[in-house]
Amino acid sequence: MTTSAMPQINPEYVHWFRNSAPYINTHRGKTFVIMFGGEAVNHPNFNTLIHDFALLHSLGIKLVLVHGARPQIEKNLEEIGVTSPLHKDIRVTPRKAMPSILQAVGAIRLQIEAQLSMGLANSPMYGSRIDAVSGNFVTARPYGIRDGVDYQMTGEVRSIDVDAIKNNLLHDHIVILGSMGYSATGEVFNLLGEDVALSAAVALNADKLILLGEEAGINDGERLLREMIPNEVDRFLRDRDLNSEINYFLHCASNACRQGVHRTHIISYAKSGALLEELFTRDGSGTLISHDPYEEIRHANIDDVVGLTKLLAPLEEQGILVARSRERLEQEIDNYSVIERDGMILGCAALYPLDDDSAEVACVAVHPEYRNGSRGNDLLAFLEQQARSHGLDKLFVLTTRTAHWFVEHGFAEVDASALPKSRQVQYDNSRNSKVFQKTL
Repeated sequence: MTTSAMPQINPEYVHWFRNSAPYINTHRGKTFVIMFGGEAVNHPNFNTLIHDFALLHSLGIKLVLVHGARPQIEKNLEEIGVTSPLHKDIRVTPRKAMPSILQAVGAIRLQIEAQLSMGLANSPMYGSRIDAVSGNFVTARPYGIRDGVDYQMTGEVRSIDVDAIKNNLLHDHIVILGSMGYSATGEVFNLLGEDVALSAAVALNADKLILLGEEAGINDGERLLREMIPNEVDRFLRDRDLNSEINYFLHCASNACRQGVHRTHIISYAKSGALLEELFTRDGSGTLISHDPYEEIRHANIDDVVGLTKLLAPLEEQGILVARSRERLEQEIDNYSVIERDGMILGCAALYPLDDDSAEVACVAVHPEYRNGSRGNDLLAFLEQQARSHGLDKLFVLTTRTAHWFVEHGFAEVDASALPKSRQVQYDNSRNSKVFQKTL
């Protein structure tokens, strides 16, 4: 008798799905405002992006899509020979340009609605119905005359019809906002897409504002900046000459944070899957601007014991760290400090007070996937600051595997007899740990 082979399971897929489940649960029912320019609409990846919007919608996320239309407007104006110059990266809109602008914005809106209505096989939208709505949700006023320049039919957001948008979101509609606004007198104004997105996110008290640009987030010239807070954004803007898109995005993100939108993400529309990677993985794909640090070092509490156990277990099995039971961790939790990133404990270290104005540094550990950085250094610096604040002037550490790392951080090897007497009594001769000391 022969038996058919069992189908192979892709472990990477299973691992990803299990790790994305908490984010799926967290995002359900939340409101995301997603902004993208006309350049994204023209990009080959836009069809995939539309599919990702549909997938987010199917997971119960309430979506407000805000689109720009700059390249489409410029193309239409060029065809009719009308000039609409940019002043300080803001379009001066003559009245005769408005028909071409309305045509460009309307065409994009219809394209998005049509693509969201598709039921293509082999796509996240297969067999589903997605209702997309747009309307006069944005009230505008003239941008006016600034620096002696009359911006004519260029406007800025005056208000957002929050009740109407929320009512549509409540009925599972995707709301589409273009870069146009309507005045109380019936005029139509040309708006900045970033202005519309920011105003909508703030007015709706959105959980996230997502800005899709050409680049994969904010780069400082050497690396992608994964997280920033508003003060860091201000310094970045002050110290660098940036292209208009990044400049707009950073100003928008900083203002959003300061007006109650807790998280703004800047990611790429050109990279397939970047939106899903940003929302459903811990490290994301772009740059997060948040009011509070996304990753922080803090004192541990009893709720961290489960995360500490998962972090320490592999190191204890390898004999690198002394095994600690859950009960012991609970009893000694006040001695621990942790690095937390989006609900996950990435690193820890403990500081145990000893006799003679000294303390012992113990249990320094960083998750294997996050060791390429300064997290260990940061943890040690955090403990040293704690020790100084308590008037301690000497640190000890006992180690079997990481002697060189502590030497690099100012510790010097000493004999076990240098330990305070209370610690000498507890010294485990079977481990033959080396003792290191640092004077603060």
